[in-house]
Amino acid sequence: MRAFADLLERLAFTPARNGKLTLLTDFFAARPDPERGYGLAALTGDLGLRQVTPSLLRGLVAERVDETLFALSYDFVGDLAETIALIWPEPETPASPSLPGLVEELQSTGRAALPGVVAGRLDEMTASERYAYLKLATGGMRVGVSARLARLAVAQFGDLPVTEIEELWHGLAPPYASLFAWAEGGEKQVAAALAPFRPVMLSTPTDLEALRDLSPSDYVAEWKWDGIRVQAVSDGGVRRLYSRTGEDISPAFPDVIEALDFEGTLDGELLVRRGDAVAPFGDLQKRLNRKTAPKTLLASHPAALRIYDILIDAGQDIRSLPFTDRRNRLEHLSAGFDPSRLDLSPLLAFESWDDIAALRADPPDPVIEGVMIKHRDSPYLAGRIRGHWFKWKRDPMLIDAVLMTAQRGHGKRSGYYSDYGFGVWDGDQLVPVGKAYFGFTDEELKELDRFVRQNTTDRFGPVRAVAPKLVLEIAFEGLNRSKRHKSGVAMRFPRIARIRRDKPAAEADRLETLREMLPPD
Repeated sequence: MRAFADLLERLAFTPARNGKLTLLTDFFAARPDPERGYGLAALTGDLGLRQVTPSLLRGLVAERVDETLFALSYDFVGDLAETIALIWPEPETPASPSLPGLVEELQSTGRAALPGVVAGRLDEMTASERYAYLKLATGGMRVGVSARLARLAVAQFGDLPVTEIEELWHGLAPPYASLFAWAEGGEKQVAAALAPFRPVMLSTPTDLEALRDLSPSDYVAEWKWDGIRVQAVSDGGVRRLYSRTGEDISPAFPDVIEALDFEGTLDGELLVRRGDAVAPFGDLQKRLNRKTAPKTLLASHPAALRIYDILIDAGQDIRSLPFTDRRNRLEHLSAGFDPSRLDLSPLLAFESWDDIAALRADPPDPVIEGVMIKHRDSPYLAGRIRGHWFKWKRDPMLIDAVLMTAQRGHGKRSGYYSDYGFGVWDGDQLVPVGKAYFGFTDEELKELDRFVRQNTTDRFGPVRAVAPKLVLEIAFEGLNRSKRHKSGVAMRFPRIARIRRDKPAAEADRLETLREMLPPD
């Protein structure tokens, strides 16, 4: 466990991507099976250890530490696992149990016995090991490592194509002994599961100036819809729907799964559609992050897939074919689709980049994010490959809002107030309209943290209320109506565009300004 704890600590304080890859590959090289496999599964979120809840941990720490002291400490640290790891009494004789032993213990322990087991383990560990153990037990690995970066580290460790690892990933299970055997020169793995995920092709942001250097006749264009990118696979009777990162989201979308009446792999945008009308992203969001979808939600928020591309056609891998050839195959295949669930993304008519600029400026539907531009000869290539696919998104919406609350961040930001709530004026009152935790530089983070500390007016657990003095320019990609928020609106992808030191709080935007930005009912 000590080696895994050291890995997590180093990952949390290593900002560079290549530095994280080096730490991971060194861990894979130094640790034996199954330890390295369980470490990989913890980082990719595939261990499935979810029994240890925050309420269970709060109950345990209340038995060991003064309640007020813990509350003050948690307010200062901002992370539950880190606070407990630091404040838990130190053992007289520390012990370091093995990572595989801890994983297997957590997997096999019943709910009634779990509190005693967790407390016993915390009693014998050092602070860094307690932190790693709690992150492991709760599944809250926020150390700046995505599942794809962890898989990329395995590929780098074994000098293997990451695309091959991703295609067979859903047929593997922790602790991945066969995967590491392959990485160390053993027998090449083959996909063990039907309907595997294939890595998606991504587009590069562009603008009119950059497009001027390209010939419009070499490209096609289509609308970019405001849903989520998905991959639909039907293989030997097995049907699956994956997110762009390879997460299997099939159980939440049985209405789409039922319509996958073909053999192959499609790339498209998941939307909520009512007839020909595409609903705002907020409607789709009600279907996301669910294990299942109740019948009432299936009826009120019907999901559909707008198809962009085809990767596998009747068992044939056609990713190496030019886009126009794949498109011809897709047009033929789509003739048999249920149009209420699957439809083909239409190509746009244009002769010049100015034509594309005009289309982008005046799209026919408010749910359109912009345009996608694809080279006619482009194969389907995993990752973001320049020169093949481009995206030209609409300009973000902007408002000036007042900073209202702040909360400590996690990982390397745990020492700073880096999660900010902001609001706009409704009459003479500020009403919260969103939260943002990125968009600023490291220097601006320090400035914002200093402002929060010097202008705190109240505390609510880990959250600080601040005096309404500082205006932030907020950029966001869209706006939806929301019954969950007091303001009645919900922002899509809000971020802090800049700090408006020049603007008095009284001159920040008003709620009616946001309401005027809402799409029509």
